[in-house]
Amino acid sequence: MSDGGRFVLGVDLDGVCGDYIGTFRRIVAERLGVSSESLTRDVSWGCKEWGIRTPEEFDELHRHAVLERHMLRHMDLIPGAAEALWRLSDAGVWIRIVTHRLYVNWGHAVTAGDTAEWLDTARIPYRDLCFIAAKSSVNADAFVDDAPHQIEDLRAAGQTAIVFDQPYNRHLPGPRAADWGEVEELVRDLVVERTGSYPMQLPGIDPGADRLARRLYRHPERAAPDDG
Repeated sequence: MSDGGRFVLGVDLDGVCGDYIGTFRRIVAERLGVSSESLTRDVSWGCKEWGIRTPEEFDELHRHAVLERHMLRHMDLIPGAAEALWRLSDAGVWIRIVTHRLYVNWGHAVTAGDTAEWLDTARIPYRDLCFIAAKSSVNADAFVDDAPHQIEDLRAAGQTAIVFDQPYNRHLPGPRAADWGEVEELVRDLVVERTGSYPMQLPGIDPGADRLARRLYRHPERAAPDDG
């Protein structure tokens, strides 16, 4: 077990919590002057199916999306991600966001700021936020990722990696999750396997990703600043 007996889950963002392909597709379509529907979602790594011919061309489009269109701030949330992560967190799972988003040179301030804002807006619970390329060097009991090279590296290092299903990773063996309900089931099984039990929810905690909004609605005075 990682970190003082806690079960730590390393969670990727793009393609796992956020709909990278759907959001990037709209930006690329606008850039190319075509309809987003003309660009398939069934893409390989690098999106060559959209007519992106080289890694350099992909990098330029990605840089435009991140720095000029603030894609990482406005990315669509994958259904069920926030709710499943709250339930896991409530059961005592330590959520560690592990992402390789510092990919665009000279854009780290934008990337980090937009990521933090998106996590707040999407109400994703997390204890740690790690920006790192070599995810296998991160301490966790299991990871959820979509990138083929990351999953292969994690498994080569002896780490447990759940494949979040995307068109570009279907050549990889399981464990595989088609949605966040399946991620939750797989993680629950891993926790039981390693700890012998799985608490459904810590007592005294409101369920759901919108708990903060509900509390502010019930107690609007808590939204006011403390005058000391």
